[in-house]
Amino acid sequence: MDKRVWLSPRALKLHAVILVVVPAFMALCVWQIYRAVNGNSLSWAYVFEWPLFAGYAIYMWWRFVHEKPEPAEETVSQNGHVDATRPTSAEAPAADSEPEDAELAAYNDYLARLAERDRTSGR
Repeated sequence: MDKRVWLSPRALKLHAVILVVVPAFMALCVWQIYRAVNGNSLSWAYVFEWPLFAGYAIYMWWRFVHEKPEPAEETVSQNGHVDATRPTSAEAPAADSEPEDAELAAYNDYLARLAERDRTSGR
């Protein structure tokens, strides 16, 4: 088993979340059992719902821990520093995207000019 998968910073955050969420869901299930036994018939639905939520949380935790992260692209900024970032949607439009209409293209040009002005002014 690859320890890098289980001990990465992202995985450790996911472990922390699942260690809080699952016991909380199970505590809510026990609380709903108590309420259902004492006459609240609606609580019987929650008795079965909270364990399903816990199961789904465990499933998603497993998926997120084992999914491969997207590779980061290295770019060189104006001051010569290397930034490892993913390209934004403005920098890398999808190849199969629909052609822009004139209003959207004008708005995107406006945003690009604002971004360029901020870069040059040092904001």
